[in-house]
Amino acid sequence: MVFAVCILTDMVSLSNRIETYEKEAIINALRDCKNVMAQAAKQLGITERMIAYKIKKYGITIRKGVYGSDKT
Repeated sequence: MVFAVCILTDMVSLSNRIETYEKEAIINALRDCKNVMAQAAKQLGITERMIAYKIKKYGITIRKGVYGSDKT
């Protein structure tokens, strides 16, 4: 049973790392593309709909000159 708990903990940790990486990639792409979602999505190789979903999911704010997240 301890083995199963370790695997579950590792999976949660991996999931958190992936989300953190994805969030940072989106923020960087938006910065590079001056907040133009269509260009940022193209740079990331995803659709505009997907980047809009992920921006909302991660609480990323898009304001002129401000790049970041409402969530920590």
